[in-house]
Amino acid sequence: MPNDLCLTGERLTLEEIVGVAVRGRTVAVDEAARTRVAASRRLVEEIVERHDTAYGINTGFGKLSDVRIAPEQLEDLQHNLVRSHACGLGAPLPEPAVRAMLLLRVNVLAKGHSGVRPVVIETLVGMLRAGIHPVVPARGSVGASGDLAPLAHLALAVIGEGEVFFRGSRMASAEALAQVGLQPLALQAKEGLALLNGTQAMTAVGGLALARALRVTELFDVAGGMSLEALRGTPTAFDARIHEARPHAGQLEAAAHLRALLEESEIRESHRANDPRVQDAYCLRCMPQVHGAARGALAHVREVVEVESGSATDNPLVFAASDGAAEIISGGNFHGAPLAMAFDYAAIALTDLMSISERRIDRLVNPDINEGLPPFLSSSPGVSSGMMIAHVAAAALLNEAKVLSHPASVDSVPTSGGKEDHVSMGMTAALKLDQVVDNAEQVLAIELMAAAQGLDYRRPLRPAKALDAARERVRTIVAPLTADRELSRDVMALAEAVRSGVFDGWRGE
Repeated sequence: MPNDLCLTGERLTLEEIVGVAVRGRTVAVDEAARTRVAASRRLVEEIVERHDTAYGINTGFGKLSDVRIAPEQLEDLQHNLVRSHACGLGAPLPEPAVRAMLLLRVNVLAKGHSGVRPVVIETLVGMLRAGIHPVVPARGSVGASGDLAPLAHLALAVIGEGEVFFRGSRMASAEALAQVGLQPLALQAKEGLALLNGTQAMTAVGGLALARALRVTELFDVAGGMSLEALRGTPTAFDARIHEARPHAGQLEAAAHLRALLEESEIRESHRANDPRVQDAYCLRCMPQVHGAARGALAHVREVVEVESGSATDNPLVFAASDGAAEIISGGNFHGAPLAMAFDYAAIALTDLMSISERRIDRLVNPDINEGLPPFLSSSPGVSSGMMIAHVAAAALLNEAKVLSHPASVDSVPTSGGKEDHVSMGMTAALKLDQVVDNAEQVLAIELMAAAQGLDYRRPLRPAKALDAARERVRTIVAPLTADRELSRDVMALAEAVRSGVFDGWRGE
């Protein structure tokens, strides 16, 4: 179909992953990829016919790789692998994450190094098109031979034995497949292993969290600019010459964004001539450096995710060369170390953004340092507490993010009888990042809300045009605080607006 994302087995952009996972875009597989898949399958079938020994095709798995499997047991071997490894625990992953898993699994299989029949790929594509989303528990992967437990639950649904979410209901996979005319797969040699080995669960969860993190990072510039205006700060520290003298790409980008946001400000002009301060506090003055460092970290993580999206990550890999020099080779591309480290890095970057934002929130509400704004931005200080506890909530969210920023990737617990003796904990890193992004969205919402309130108190002076437009956008979601009210609803409404894309594509022009 015209709007299908054509999968070739090569790398996908983060936007393409989000398009399928979040926006429901459908996929198709490139014809050249289908040819590669068929060639790799022929090699697997030749090995089975010759009775050659090949890991995962006619041997056991992990510590049991030395056990040779009889030809008549090869299909049982693959089905039992899926059943035994479906040991995930906890709440199911959200449907967008499962859609991303399906997408990434199809794309990896389309590289033609997995040795599956084309029908395996066609079944996964059919499930994506029909909106059949396997129930995949979030916990249970150590990211060693990839995401074994999460991908086993995905594969269990493919063979008609698991559960799925379909048309708003949780039901048996076989029932959902039957409703759309799809047949459960009867797995043949290597196909269960090809569905289970890989990093698609951690890539899906972490990649979608990264997409949200990139959005939040840019919007922290907007919130920070609003706070600077509300606190009658100076944009002098954003002078291009300063940042060209230390030309980190993220820092240059953040400084340029802040300069654009702060153009044509009545508030700035009102105190330019008689401002006794030489320079602002770090949380205002160092925004380009801190926000820019986060940009740089996330740019690196994006590169890791996009490379992984087009990488063969199962084991063994099938190399079916056209010149006849074909071989099946065992390796370790399923190991999640690149992703685990990257997602830990992203969580640290987001936590530091939350940290500098919390300091700006404090300056907005703290009567000792808030440049003449009402204590806690309250209309009746004393009688009303204003945004006192909104700042407390930001501090609590930041504390949790600091705990979650302890890296998962430095841990390893040997599994599978010591055969898998160094694991990545990549899924843990991805799940932690997802929670850190949740917290960052809420801290961003608190700063946007507090900064908008501060700007309201500066009237009739207007902030920079772009930031006044940001204040007005906030006001379409959250009303001014004229008397104490429950603020949790306001914070969550703003956070959901950020998450759902209400601010997408807006840089303040």
